[in-house]
Amino acid sequence: MLISGVNVKKEDRVPFWLRLTPVRPEEVQALIWCMTYIFCVLSAYYVLRPIRDTFGIDGGLHNLQWLFTATLLAILALNIPFAALSRKFPRKRFIPLVYRFFISHLLIFAVLKFTLAASQQVWLGRVFFVWLSVFNLYVVSVFWSLVSDIFSRERATRLFAMMAAGATLGAIIGSATTALLAQHLNTYGLFVLAALLLECAVACVHRLNGFTHLAEPGEAQEQQNRPLGGGTFSGIARIFTSPYLLNICLYMLFYSITSTLIYFRQADLVRHLFQTDSDRTAFFATTDLIVNVLTLLTQLFITSRVMSRYGTRWVLSLLPVITVLGFASLAYWPLLWSVVIFSILRRVSNFAFARPAREVLFTVLNREDKYKAKNVIDTAVYRAGDQVGAWSWAMMSAAGLTGSLLASFAIPLSLAWLFNSQWLGRRQNKLDEHRFEQHGGKLNENSHY
Repeated sequence: MLISGVNVKKEDRVPFWLRLTPVRPEEVQALIWCMTYIFCVLSAYYVLRPIRDTFGIDGGLHNLQWLFTATLLAILALNIPFAALSRKFPRKRFIPLVYRFFISHLLIFAVLKFTLAASQQVWLGRVFFVWLSVFNLYVVSVFWSLVSDIFSRERATRLFAMMAAGATLGAIIGSATTALLAQHLNTYGLFVLAALLLECAVACVHRLNGFTHLAEPGEAQEQQNRPLGGGTFSGIARIFTSPYLLNICLYMLFYSITSTLIYFRQADLVRHLFQTDSDRTAFFATTDLIVNVLTLLTQLFITSRVMSRYGTRWVLSLLPVITVLGFASLAYWPLLWSVVIFSILRRVSNFAFARPAREVLFTVLNREDKYKAKNVIDTAVYRAGDQVGAWSWAMMSAAGLTGSLLASFAIPLSLAWLFNSQWLGRRQNKLDEHRFEQHGGKLNENSHY
């Protein structure tokens, strides 16, 4: 069967449940494996996330600033071996190594949770909080690096929203599992379940490495499957020499700073309103479930259409606009329900619109930047923003000015974020127009972003 010049096998035809989506027959198998992959990763994370949030507020909010600082230090320490391994191994070996590194830790946590007495588990909880805050950035970042390597920008614009829907479905299943079983299923059992889900993700990686015909022209199979090469610190160096990458860093900083301010405000209110760990865990898990159901509906029926019609520039700008309006509302209604509604709307907007659009930004970069520079941005830069937000909250709290200063600090920041989003969208379009050299359609590695 021949469709649009591509030889399509019977098993590649679009199944009925994907016929309302923009997927093409030759993309079906790769899309399904990508959706399964990110489903497993997000299921694992959302099984564990409410446990982390409960550990985080057990000792009071004064611990959170230090836990966020420890998270940043752990990420900075991991960036060096991550870059070294990526330059030495091809992606078919490198990515499974990353996941099995984290799987081994989950099994250790399960053993310690089972064997340690309750009085000895305070530091286990703190270590787990830091570990999961590192884990979720790496395992998700590696997924998006892989798919931005596999799919061309045109395909990414159409398909990344569907992959994000797979992530959301995984998050729904993971958070629902914990919300329903938090008071009945042992914590160490959840650790083992998350490890099994990650091993399923590794199996998906092995299948996806066989799809090399969906990338940009000129990116041959041997190029995709060879080690990245370059220097261990080249990802960091590229960020400081590329205006485009620097502005992606700014986008990430604006997002993470404002997210942390909302998180601390919500955690403060929850700590005072709910008295037991199980009630707090159930609250966080229920909130996650609401966010993920709304996100999935948006991704399935709205995101692809909005991305195709309005482009990256305007989709990136939606989250800063919501953030400006949300912080303005908190200045007048600083109550739990208003914080929760703002948090839900903002997270839905991020997962359904900003995250797919942000990942499309990386499709116009060369392969080394897709893995090395992207990993630095998704991990170290993200957690650096957390630090700014966390310690800003601490200083405002110490001065007794948290509520009054929150909006005045966050609103100008969000307006700057809006201008940054517009610049990135325009710049990406220009890079896409000039991405290939005239002769042979090969990627111009020397282009200045």
